[in-house]
Amino acid sequence: MSSGSSHASVLVQECVEWLAVQPEGFYVDCTAGGGGHSEAIAERLASGRLLALDRDPAAVELTRSRLERFGSRTRVRQAAFSGLGQTLRDEGIERVNGILADLGLSQMQLDDAQRGFSFAAEGDLDMRMDQQQTVTAAQVVNHLSERELADVLYQYAEERRSRRIANAIVRARPLRTARQLASVVASAARIAHHERIHPATRTFQALRIYVNNEIGELEALLQQAPACLAPAGRIVIISFHSLEDRIVKNTFRNWKAAGTCQILTKHVVRPSEEEVTRNPRARSARLRCAERI
Repeated sequence: MSSGSSHASVLVQECVEWLAVQPEGFYVDCTAGGGGHSEAIAERLASGRLLALDRDPAAVELTRSRLERFGSRTRVRQAAFSGLGQTLRDEGIERVNGILADLGLSQMQLDDAQRGFSFAAEGDLDMRMDQQQTVTAAQVVNHLSERELADVLYQYAEERRSRRIANAIVRARPLRTARQLASVVASAARIAHHERIHPATRTFQALRIYVNNEIGELEALLQQAPACLAPAGRIVIISFHSLEDRIVKNTFRNWKAAGTCQILTKHVVRPSEEEVTRNPRARSARLRCAERI
């Protein structure tokens, strides 16, 4: 499998297995990212087709280049997965055999300092996955009230020190770069020795989720997914934090109760120790799969 980018897609083999990719099937990768999952699916297709989507134009171009060798078996386009139903209608597709969504941030987004996703970089506080979006992280940290900021940090990252951090952010305004913000958060957080993650990790997660409306996007995808799946079609979701995973788990349970889908993953699927050693960012990945009845 070609590298394509510095991004290492997580749980690639597990995704292909849980999707039960068939050579003649039609599949949608809702989060193309670096193209790793899309490539693994496309390699197993014969008469089947793959539609790869991403809201980030840079990811679209990267994936398009990576999948070029598959010719007409694949199509790549820029689209948010919250509009999956309409996207499929635009493509003349009625139902698909599999839907994949990897909700994690891609390495190429972290590596590009100007995107503002990484607290180690001096880039502008942007954090928009689609540059056409209007709200940036800089606007959020510089204009939300202290209470609103604290609510964002707690709601989207379960940051226990949200009030203290929000107060420090407001006192340090204006903040322009990712590194500035990370420094303010680190000073305010009073890190305990046992903590293994950078003190700004949760703050950056919360701001990214808020700026990109990631929870709203996920809920919209899950609302549409069953109607987009053919009978016995499968949906695989990879999440990276408890907020997303809880939404996926509860939605799957609701589908089961309604007789719409059956849950195939009795327990969440996690990466192997070997994969985590190879790609430490995979350690928090959690995969769940359901099948349309």
